[in-house]
Amino acid sequence: MNLIIGHKMTTYVTSDLSLAAFLKLRGLKLVNASKTPGGKFEFVFEDNGTADSLSIDFTNSEFAVYDANLRALKKALNSRVK
Repeated sequence: MNLIIGHKMTTYVTSDLSLAAFLKLRGLKLVNASKTPGGKFEFVFEDNGTADSLSIDFTNSEFAVYDANLRALKKALNSRVK
């Protein structure tokens, strides 16, 4: 939880790019995006109390299916012998 101008703001943090895109699509406000020293992405959203349920919605959606297929295609391309 962060304190901003005397108001409490609850945040939701994820390193998953696809989930972050889904949360933005569903209207959550992105307040910070960065790359950690370990090389992972970190996306911080303002959470109005819906982020947890939206992350569940993502796993049950066509967006997750699309993401899985995209990752499989990328893996197939990267594993090809050149």
